[in-house]
Amino acid sequence: MPELPEVEAARRAVRRAAVGRRIVAVRCADDPIVFETTPPRLRRALLGRTVLGARRHGKHLWLVLDRRPWPVFHFGMTGGFHQPTKPGNRLIAYGSRHPAEVWPPRFTRLCLTLDDGNQIAFADARRLGRVRLRHDPPSEPPVSLLGFDALRELPPPRRFRELLHERSAPLKAVLLDQTFAAGVGNWIADEVLYQARLDPRRRAHTLSDAEADRLRAKLKSVVETSVRALNDSDRYPRTWLFHDRWGRDDGALTSRGEPIRYVTIAGRTTAWVPSVQR
Repeated sequence: MPELPEVEAARRAVRRAAVGRRIVAVRCADDPIVFETTPPRLRRALLGRTVLGARRHGKHLWLVLDRRPWPVFHFGMTGGFHQPTKPGNRLIAYGSRHPAEVWPPRFTRLCLTLDDGNQIAFADARRLGRVRLRHDPPSEPPVSLLGFDALRELPPPRRFRELLHERSAPLKAVLLDQTFAAGVGNWIADEVLYQARLDPRRRAHTLSDAEADRLRAKLKSVVETSVRALNDSDRYPRTWLFHDRWGRDDGALTSRGEPIRYVTIAGRTTAWVPSVQR
C-alpha cells in the first residue's frame, strides 16, 4: 500500500510535470467505485484548468487549480500517478511488472493531457483508491478528519507524549490510526517500532517520557529518510527491518541476525523482533 513517502514522491513528480500547465484533455473511466463523483462533473472541473500546485496531507494528494473544486486522490492499495517517460509509483504489489510499462497504463482510471503534450495517468488495479472533488480539501472530509502529517507536522515532544498518553490501544494500532499520524502505514509503523526498540503490543499510554521521545525521534527519522531517498528502498540503510520483513518467513532474520516474528495487530501483519523490542 502506498504510504506517505510514496505519495510525497508522487506529489513532487506531479508538481514538476503539471504546475503551470493547462489541462487540455481529460479521459475518465466510468468507475463509480473509484470516483466519488460522476465522470462528466469531473471532466468539467478539470478541463481547461491551469494547475497551480500539488499538495499532500498524509496519504491524500490534491491538485490546486485556478478554479475550484479541486481533485483529491487517495491511492488505496495499488493506486498511483504515472507519466509516459517516468516509472511513477513502484510498489512491491506490482511484482516484476509495472503498470506504466505500456501507455496508457493498465487499469487507468483518469488520464490528463497537458498543454505541452505530456500526460499524467492515475491507475488503480484493485479499485481501492478514491478520486473526489473538494472546494477546500484541508477543511473538508476526509482530509479534515486526519491527524498530524507525519512529515510536516510532527508535534513537539511534550504534545506528542500527551497524544500517546490519551490512547490505550497497542502502539502498532495507534501508529496506523490516520487520526493520530496521517501517512503512517504498515511497514513504516513496524520500522519505527523496531528502531525505537518498542514492543508493538505495548499500550500507548504505558510509555515513559523517554520511550515516547524515542518513538517520536524514530518516526521523524524513518519518514524523513524515506522521503529523502525519493522512496527508493534500495537507498534505505541496510540495517532497516524493511529489507527483511516481507513474506512471513519463519526463518527471517534482520541484517544483524535477529529473528523476526509475526503477529496480527489491528488487522495487519506486524513484523517485529522480540529480542530487541520491549
